[in-house]
Amino acid sequence: MNCGNQFVETLKKVRYPKVDELNGEDFDWLFETVEDKSFLEWFCGNVNEHHILTEKELQAFDALLKSGKPILEEAALDEVLTTCKTLDSKSSSMEEGEVQKLEEEFQALQKIKNLKIHRRNKLQMIASINSHMSLKLNDKAEEAVKILKEGQGIFTAINTKINNELHSLTDGIKKLTFFFTSDSEQGLGPHPVFLSQLALDKYLCQEEQSTAALTSYTKKQFFQGIAELIESSNEENFQLVDISKPLVCDENNEVCKERVEMARLQMAYICAQHELIQLKAKDRSINSALQWAETNLQSLKNKNFGKEEHLEARISSLNSEISKIKNQLTQINNEILPSLVKENAQLLNMPVVKGDFDLQIARQDYYTSRQDTVCNQLLKQKASFELLQLAYEIELRKHRDIHRQLENIIQDLKQSSNSLQQRLEMMSEPFISQHAVPKNTVDSRDNASHRLYQLLEGENQKQQLFRTHEGMEQLSQKLKQDITSVQHQLSVSCQEQSLFLSKMDSDLDTLCDSLYCGGNQILLSNQELTEQLYQLETNLNRLNQLIMDLLADVKAKRKILETNTLCQMERKLYVYFFKDEDYLKDIVEKLEHQSRAQTIDLEN
Repeated sequence: MNCGNQFVETLKKVRYPKVDELNGEDFDWLFETVEDKSFLEWFCGNVNEHHILTEKELQAFDALLKSGKPILEEAALDEVLTTCKTLDSKSSSMEEGEVQKLEEEFQALQKIKNLKIHRRNKLQMIASINSHMSLKLNDKAEEAVKILKEGQGIFTAINTKINNELHSLTDGIKKLTFFFTSDSEQGLGPHPVFLSQLALDKYLCQEEQSTAALTSYTKKQFFQGIAELIESSNEENFQLVDISKPLVCDENNEVCKERVEMARLQMAYICAQHELIQLKAKDRSINSALQWAETNLQSLKNKNFGKEEHLEARISSLNSEISKIKNQLTQINNEILPSLVKENAQLLNMPVVKGDFDLQIARQDYYTSRQDTVCNQLLKQKASFELLQLAYEIELRKHRDIHRQLENIIQDLKQSSNSLQQRLEMMSEPFISQHAVPKNTVDSRDNASHRLYQLLEGENQKQQLFRTHEGMEQLSQKLKQDITSVQHQLSVSCQEQSLFLSKMDSDLDTLCDSLYCGGNQILLSNQELTEQLYQLETNLNRLNQLIMDLLADVKAKRKILETNTLCQMERKLYVYFFKDEDYLKDIVEKLEHQSRAQTIDLEN
């Protein structure tokens, strides 16, 4: 606990008023030195509720001061207390001897008890260690038995698996050899297994027949001159004929002949249309004249004749209108009607041109469809040929791979057979087979044992005169121990790595929780930390204010001390009280003697 908090707790014990408003951290700076801390320890250890004066005691003390009776202080009070202590010491000196003996016996019994407890704890620890070791050894024995059984089961399973695979391999080889040699042994020739063994006579015959049929079909469909016929169907050869322009072309050209014929048709059409229009105009004029005559006759019957002047005026107006109408008719006959007839005559050859175009389009569609069929047939033939070629290439590549693998297998088998032959020759040597009693040392001619010994030694090869089988066995056991230790280290490192990863994951989760606080956005500051920092800042401001107030109070007290000698005297007495108690006692005694002398003088 801090010094300030301890001081505040002591004030709470003595029921100091307004103690709840005090903060222990504000008083830490008062008890920084060793002397201040010793005073704090004395104050907190000795001051309690019993040292507090009640209101009645304060009132009695005030009444005593007002009465003027003498009060014992310091030296007089010490004398009275020493007399009281001497009386108590005389009565208690008799019991100190017995108490001391009882304390010595109690300490001896306590030592014996502690020694027995220590021995009991030691025996219990040894018993627990022994029980733990026995359980551990039992577990190890059970694990060893279990591992032995599992190893035996694994070895038997591996052995059966290898035997089954060997049997299946031999059966497959027998089937394969029978498949390749069954027909050849009967004299029927080799059975076709691969694509390269098949005869392609039927395929080639079919291809030749299809190509012959395709050529005959193309000759029938694409006869001589079809290209010129298709090329003649251009847009330039089918245009509307303009009669106003002169036609200059050869008589042998069919296109020119068609254009001349179209021009003649247009001229005949124009003449016919002109005569038809004239006849229709005459017919309509006659019909209109008859209608006019009928209407006028009917009006003459119903009405009387007018004056001759009005008739002459009407006749003159009608003659003028007739002249205007004749002018319009001549304009129509000479200008408007010929142009319209020519336009209609030019549109006369539109169906012919459209029919020619439709015929040419149908021909082109027909020939393109026949070309597509021929192209599709050619693509099918080419695709079948390329597919067959690709199958041959794939089979050739597979044959090459199989040949390479078989050569590698043959080389491996040769090497293994050579090494087996060398081992058999080595084992058949007389120095190995004729010794009935085994030797401890390795013979110099036993190259296999020497190579095995070198492999077991590794890089740490030592120059030895003789190599023994016991040393080889020791090296193999050491190698086995090294393998087990490496496996154990690997398992431990894997466990440590998993623990480290789990710890890192937990730290990462805590970091994410602290950064995101359950949301999707990162928080650059923690809410609790900001609150604590804000509280710390407020406490610092408060402490700064208290220090400033304290400095102001110290300055004011220093000014008072500089001017007031009584306050200076009190300060010196307090300093002596905390630092030099003997000097303070001497000063107080001197003052008491002076006061007594003054009172005696006053009485006299």
